[in-house]
Parts: sequence; C-alpha cells; structure tokens
Amino acid sequence: MYLTFCDTIGAIIRDHTGKDDPMLTDGGDHADLASTIAFSLAKDLKKAPPLIAAEIVNSIAERVMQETGANTFAIGPYVNFVFGEKYCSDVLIQATCDGYGSGKEKPERVVLEHTSANPNGPLHVGHIRNTIIGDTLTRCFRKAGYPLEVQYYVNDMGRQIAIVAWGIASQRADIYAEGKGDHLIAEVYIEANRHLDVDPSLNAAIDRLMQLVESGDPDTISQFKIPVKRCLDGFKDTLEKMNVKHDRFVYESDFIRNGDTEKVLSRISHLPQACIDEILSLDLSQYGFEKSYILRRSDGTSVYAARDLAFHIWKGHNFDRVIDILGADHKLIGTQLQATLDLIGEKPPEIVFFEFVSLPEGSMSTRKGKFISADELIAETERRALEEVTVRRPELHEEQRVKIAHAVAISAIRYDIIRTIPEKNTIFDWKEALDFEKQSGPYIQYAHARACSILEKAGTYTPCFKAEGEGEIALVKKIALFPKVISEVVTELKPHLLAIYARELADLFNSFYHAEPVLRAEEHVRNRRLTLVNATRNTLKEALETLGIDALRAM
Repeated sequence: MYLTFCDTIGAIIRDHTGKDDPMLTDGGDHADLASTIAFSLAKDLKKAPPLIAAEIVNSIAERVMQETGANTFAIGPYVNFVFGEKYCSDVLIQATCDGYGSGKEKPERVVLEHTSANPNGPLHVGHIRNTIIGDTLTRCFRKAGYPLEVQYYVNDMGRQIAIVAWGIASQRADIYAEGKGDHLIAEVYIEANRHLDVDPSLNAAIDRLMQLVESGDPDTISQFKIPVKRCLDGFKDTLEKMNVKHDRFVYESDFIRNGDTEKVLSRISHLPQACIDEILSLDLSQYGFEKSYILRRSDGTSVYAARDLAFHIWKGHNFDRVIDILGADHKLIGTQLQATLDLIGEKPPEIVFFEFVSLPEGSMSTRKGKFISADELIAETERRALEEVTVRRPELHEEQRVKIAHAVAISAIRYDIIRTIPEKNTIFDWKEALDFEKQSGPYIQYAHARACSILEKAGTYTPCFKAEGEGEIALVKKIALFPKVISEVVTELKPHLLAIYARELADLFNSFYHAEPVLRAEEHVRNRRLTLVNATRNTLKEALETLGIDALRAM
C-alpha cells in the first residue's frame, strides 16, 4: 500500500511539474512521505524552494486528498504527505492476508550464487555469513516476485581438491568411515598439508594431478569426484539445518569439458591487453589494477579465474541479472572478473562483498586445522537455546523443547549474522544472539508467538479495519512498510534492512501491547485491536520466513 500511494502521489507531482522524477523521499518526523521537487525547480522558476513548495501544495492538495486521502502541506522547501484513515484501512486489509508483502511476478530472470565453499572440509563460521546473506537475498527476491535460481559453484578441480585426492591415496584414508564426509575430508586435507609443508618437493605430485584432471584423464577425474561428492553431501546436511537449499550445483570442471574455458582464453589472447609469455595474463591497468590478471599457467593449465570467466559468461547469457556473494578476501579477483567481462563485452556480475564473521575464540584456517565448523556452532547454539527454553517452558515434553530450541538456535545464528551490514566485521556473540528480550532473532520470534497467544485467547472476533490513536496508527504504518523494505533489499542488495525492519516492528508491537489493552478492551475497540494484532502477527510471520527463520507460534 505504501508503494501504491507513492506511485499515485508521484504521478500527481509529475503531472503538475512536468518533471520525470517526483523526488520522493522518507518524510522523517513530519510526514509519511515528502518530495524535494522544489529544489530542482528553483533554477528554472527563479524562485526560492519554500515558495515553490507552497505553490505546489496549493495546486495538488485537493487531488491528492481525492485519490489517496492524504493531507498535503509544506514545511520550508519540502512538500509533505500524511496518510489518513483510508490508508490505514487498506493496509490492515492487505496485511491480514496470506502472503502479505509478495510482489507481482516479474519477467526479469535472476541467478544468485552463494556459499560455494571449496569441498576440502566442513563449512565453518566464516563460510556461513556468505550462506546467510545469499539465502536471505534469495528469499527476498522470490518474495518480490522474481524468478530466481540459486546456485552453488563447485570448485572440483582446484589445487585444494588435488591435495585431497593426493592425500587420500598417500594416506589410504577411508573417507566412508563413520562420520560426516566433510569432516573426514578435512582430516585428510589437514594431514596432507602437513606433509607438503615438511617436504615441498611433494608439490610436484599435486601439479601433475592438476595437469591430468584438466586433460581429461578418467582415473584422475574419478579421484577428484569421489571426495568432492562426499564433502558436498556433508555440506547439504549442514545447509538443510540452517533452512538453506540450492537449486543447482554447477561444477567448475564442466567449463573445461565443454570447451567454454578454452573459448574465452582464445578470445582474450587476441586482445591488445593480453600478454603471452609462457603464461597468459591480461593487463587491466585501464581499470585501475596494477597487477596482471593471470589466466593460464606456463604448463598450459588454466587457473580458477579462467573457468570462472567461462561460468559467468554462461550465466550472463542465460539470466538477466547475475549476483555473486563473495568474502572480502575475494575482492581483488572479483573486481578483476568484473573488469575482464566488461572488457570483452560480456555482462559483469553484481557482487556483494562481505567482511568476516568470527567467534570470540579467534580466526579460522581449514588448511591448518584451526576452525570451528558450522555443525559445531549449530550444536552449541542449540544446547544453549535448550537451556533457555527449559527454564521458560519446563512443562513442555522434551521433544517439544528440543524442536523449539533448534528453531531458536537457527534464528539466533541467522539473525545475528544478517543484522550487520555486510561491509562490517562481526563477532558472533552467544549471549546477545540468544537474548529473548533484546535485538535478536528469538526476540522477534517471541513477539510473533505473543501475537499468536493473544489471538488464541481472544477466540472469535469481528475484524475491524481501522486504526485510532497514536500507538495503533504508528503500528499500522510500520506494517505498511514491509513491501517497501523487500523492494529496497532486492534493489540495493542490502538484506540487513529486512532484519532491522523486523526488529523495529517487534519493538513497536511490544510497546503497543504494553500500552493498549487488547483482550480487556470494550468490544468495538477489542475488535479493532485484535485485527491489528493479527496484521502484526502475519507481517512478522512473513518477515521471519523471508529471513529464513521459523515463525514459532509458541515459545
């Protein structure tokens, strides 16, 4: 409804001023919506912006009232709009319907790649910020109506996998022993690196494996495939626990087998910026890069960047919008990729770069065997959540408490990570993440559960789609912003905006609930406030599910 009113008011301003952009913005403390159009008209009209704003108000106020029910007034150079009774009524009607906030189906095809961790050990805390950012964006795009495919790009022929394959053979490791495959692969990888550190001459065997796999040697391909599959199966189990699913796993080796990597290398080799001197590299100094972009080694094997170019050309030909989620340590190769694609006339991806998440215990390295796996993080968070749930709900059966604790734990992890803007480093704080009373995922879940409890206690009531008084109107207008926030997330690729919105909505609801009696109110007021509680419940549910968090009815 907010977006609909913006469109209507924007059209009225365009009709009056003849300007394509109505320059609408947030109204701040004074209004629900404002326009700064007077500033852009000042030069043409040779008048002061406050005078122009007043004249615009006099000209459009009546039409705005007729079409939207909003009051129009000027404060200085700003044209302000305050939405009225009709707006609140329409919002409540929409917000009590299933699927509230969903956008109309869009024609633009979107592909989003996230996680894509190397299959040489389990997902760790550092990986899952990628996962959670990617999955939240995925859910927002689908909520907004975009046909989207989410992909995992599998590095199944890189150096790390060659080390794993060599390690399995040299250690005679049983990667099908009891335990998760990704953890077993990590043991092999860590041990293999110890041997390579002690005797660097062993690296020649790794180089040979990489040559063989790229040349299509069937035995070597099998040596690589088996541990990769075993590791990916472990990844899928971990991702499922976190409510994450990929539509497609795309394999790096496919772009060697189908010839796409050789095609792009051939195209690049004919560019004036290409340098062929044993290795193939690209001079990207025109894009501000000092170092050459290396694409093929002196032994003739391609590097990861070359296969990545082929992958992105394929994505660009099959999708309208290409989005990657990458850690800050990939910023150089990510921006080099974008520059190279631009140079050869292909579609560069949009990249969301994120800084790292860590635990108070410190940084992580799979190679050195110093990491806390996502499985361990989930298990520990579940243990702590179960303690909290048991204190709060000792009357529940253990099975129910365990189920709630799992949902609370995943909520705590996902929300604590997504609420921080991707560009900032963050430390996962156990206590803060599991705090039912503060800015956490469980806090928002608890607000939803409270709304469910109120409605359950109320029983039947007659819906009344009105809002009266400051508290009710403020809550309705916050509910109205949900579709706008979804739109902003997909436009700006900033999923933390949804996390902030959900917490602010929970805050407003808790303030409303404590200030305004609902169940004890007189019948007509009770009906009105129960309708508002239901609209809040439904909006919180939709927001939580879009965040990948279970909307629990009881906690």
